[in-house]
Amino acid sequence: MKRSVVIVAGGSGTRMGSAMPKQFLPLAGRPILMRTIDVFRAFDAQMQIVLVLPQTQHQLWNSLCSQYGFTANVEVVSGGETRFHSVKNGLSKVQSGGLVAVHDGVRPLVSVQTLERCFVEAEKIGAVVPVVPINESIRHRNLENGANNLVNRDEYVIVQTPQVFHTNLLQSAFEQPYQTAFTDDASVVESFGHAIALVEGNFENIKITRPVDMVVAESIIANSK
Repeated sequence: MKRSVVIVAGGSGTRMGSAMPKQFLPLAGRPILMRTIDVFRAFDAQMQIVLVLPQTQHQLWNSLCSQYGFTANVEVVSGGETRFHSVKNGLSKVQSGGLVAVHDGVRPLVSVQTLERCFVEAEKIGAVVPVVPINESIRHRNLENGANNLVNRDEYVIVQTPQVFHTNLLQSAFEQPYQTAFTDDASVVESFGHAIALVEGNFENIKITRPVDMVVAESIIANSK
């Protein structure tokens, strides 16, 4: 089946404490976003790549591509009011009838093996999310009265991206009206009435949001050489 990916990169760099949007920050000498795209190209060189960026960041992206000699075939579209609307904009460029992944632009350390597991399972089932187990103890906090209690961490997992779907399914699900409960693409598909399958992710696949994440990512890259 034809494979596509919609990479969503709308960060501003506020939590990173940077004037530069975080997806463009250099990670081990290369912008984070380029490293993210590199993984998908390594997985499938023929994959359609749609990059969703705020309109105000298109020029910066083009400048960085020239600076780094980045010539990957990437179609850039403008983002929307929310992540939901940004993904919907990206999906409008994807041809129906295949498989489509949606991935956070600031997750450059997803492994090719995780991508393989996601796409293989999605072809069979239709909707797949990579996850990793929780190693720490966790507690449930009641936001109304402040009470809290220990819960069984084995019943919970940490959700990652890319989340991979049959393209027709995801495009149809995104025709629903936006809800604040749509925190990721799986929640949109689940609301549409389709079950979500879980596959093994990789712990290195962190979302780079804060300065400490850059330190961790740099270390992972250094130790992988």
